[in-house]
Amino acid sequence: MRYIGFEGPIGAGKTTLVNAIAERVKATRILEKADDNPFLGHFYRDKERYAFQAQIFFLLSRYRQQQEILQGDLFSEYFLGDYVFSRDTIFARMTLADDELDLYFTVYQALVERVPKPDLVVYLRAHPELLMDRVRTRAKDYETAMTLDYLKELVETYEEFFEHYDEAPLLVIDTDELDYRKDPAALDRVCRKVLDAVPEI
Repeated sequence: MRYIGFEGPIGAGKTTLVNAIAERVKATRILEKADDNPFLGHFYRDKERYAFQAQIFFLLSRYRQQQEILQGDLFSEYFLGDYVFSRDTIFARMTLADDELDLYFTVYQALVERVPKPDLVVYLRAHPELLMDRVRTRAKDYETAMTLDYLKELVETYEEFFEHYDEAPLLVIDTDELDYRKDPAALDRVCRKVLDAVPEI
């Protein structure tokens, strides 16, 4: 069983790529359930007030999902996740006050040792302006208050995080020029590139 984690800022195309690869191989998808977070819409409108609640909800939700990977699936060759557990710390560092961050990391450290490490991480890069266009196009209610400045900070923080990432082999893909609707063949090329990069067991 191989575990591939896909990462990138909001709108980078993580879930699209997970779904596309899942159609090509026997895979179990581990998809982030952002819509289930009752604090997320409030967070984008008032980050200072709702950051901790939103972050802890995500942390615990992702932890529960990661346990599915440890249990395995006899009918799948791959687990495909549209997030990597350790990336949770990106948002925590961006949004939490110092005392909240201390408490967050107390919880995080208690959980992370029981989370599986990916066999490959795919980091999807994109410029903030393009991400903003994609966010507007998909028009999710809880994202309507998102700003370009927030996305710029997010992209910068992602770059810093993956510059030093060493938990698993890392494949970086620039998605700025990828338009799967206009060029469906591009999706096939990216899927093949990802599968070819998975280390041999």
